[in-house]
Amino acid sequence: MPAEWYPHERTWMSFPTANDTFGPDGSETLTRARAAWARVARTVALYEPVTLVADPDDEQVARDLLAGTTGITLVTTPLDDAWIRDSGPTFVHDADGSLRAVNWIFNGWGAQSWAAWENDARLATTVADAAGVPVDDSPLVGEGGGLHVDGRGTVLLTDTVQLDPDRNAGWTKEQAEEEIHTRLGTRHAIWLPRGLTRDYDGFGTRGHVDIVASFTEAGHVLLHRQENPDHPDHEVTRELRKVLDSAVDADGNPLTVVDLPAPDVLRDEEGWVDYSYINHLVCNNAVILCAFGDEQADERARGILAQSYPGRTVELVDARDIFAFGGGIHCITQQQPEVRHG
Repeated sequence: MPAEWYPHERTWMSFPTANDTFGPDGSETLTRARAAWARVARTVALYEPVTLVADPDDEQVARDLLAGTTGITLVTTPLDDAWIRDSGPTFVHDADGSLRAVNWIFNGWGAQSWAAWENDARLATTVADAAGVPVDDSPLVGEGGGLHVDGRGTVLLTDTVQLDPDRNAGWTKEQAEEEIHTRLGTRHAIWLPRGLTRDYDGFGTRGHVDIVASFTEAGHVLLHRQENPDHPDHEVTRELRKVLDSAVDADGNPLTVVDLPAPDVLRDEEGWVDYSYINHLVCNNAVILCAFGDEQADERARGILAQSYPGRTVELVDARDIFAFGGGIHCITQQQPEVRHG
């Protein structure tokens, strides 16, 4: 699996459907979700092609919402939800540089009571077919948001995702790690003990790494940091810092960890927020970064991301409505790398 800053052929997204997460057709919440997803799609399309997957019943709504936007194409297939990072394929390079798609088993983030996944369990194959890419089926239950690679052999994972008994009952850490290495071409895993507090409530994923830590083009690891001791993630992020400070990469080199502080807001109407700048998308010549209406913190994060991805434009896009539904910009996008030549 190439690192996310490797050149992309395109970015894939899904269009929010009426469901228990977004609300029924015509609801204010579904309207907000669709507007938020569309803002991200339009921004990404400034830098690379976007293919938006929509349920057939929602195709015209999607077309109307994105009317006049260039660089976005639509394909239709039945959908349950709109978190394509998790239900879609993970693209990897074959030995000859061509693309393959890993189809993890998707079961609604550990068969959660609010989730439906009959359609989304087939989405990875549908996307791969549309991309003209062969599919490799994995026996592991997992999601794209539950892993992050440096493109040089190292993968970040979390105990509470890959070893979740509602995902992979009976799997040992060694078995899960071997399967991931086989599918991604990695050779060393760094296991974090958990994710952020909010991710274990409501519509959470039980610890996805893509809201906690990420490798960067500059060769560092960005780590979410909660500065306010009143927030439970204050202790969580310090625990994670200790793990990463003692870890090494696939070549045995110690990691350079860069803290990425959270914005000042601590709570929303549902409880402790997990607003995180870690959950960004790297695309061709740009970084699409979550913004949270905190001008000082947003600009501080922009500066850190600019140093982490030299030469790329950092685009801030308001992500509060995306986080309200359980994720961020990285969660609603999935990169398709270019074929590797030579």
